[in-house]
Amino acid sequence: MHRTFTKRIASYVEVELKNAKQARSAGDLRQEFTHLERAHVLGQESTYWHVKVHVLMLVSATRNGSVREALGQVFRIVGAATKTAFGLVPQGNTGGANVSPFKKMPIAPELATLIQRAKSGV
Repeated sequence: MHRTFTKRIASYVEVELKNAKQARSAGDLRQEFTHLERAHVLGQESTYWHVKVHVLMLVSATRNGSVREALGQVFRIVGAATKTAFGLVPQGNTGGANVSPFKKMPIAPELATLIQRAKSGV
């Protein structure tokens, strides 16, 4: 299921990553991070996407001089790389250092729909 999910969720995650890049180019760092958070929620059940989004969050934090966020992302990269394949991810967690890496969070309805589509192949 994981490889299939990784492929099926890819286009949705990539849209959020593209939007994050556009926001960064426009100088809107908050909006950039919002799109990275949305990409995280979408891809967190895929080890590939989960790690990739945390790496991009680390890059963003480093670029913006946020030591707290950067340190939080290093911790989360290790967790994403070692725990995702076992299903040890708190559903809906947005992935930033501003929330506990263990906290389950509600998923925005539009993201939940995309995740369900990727899981079911619809």
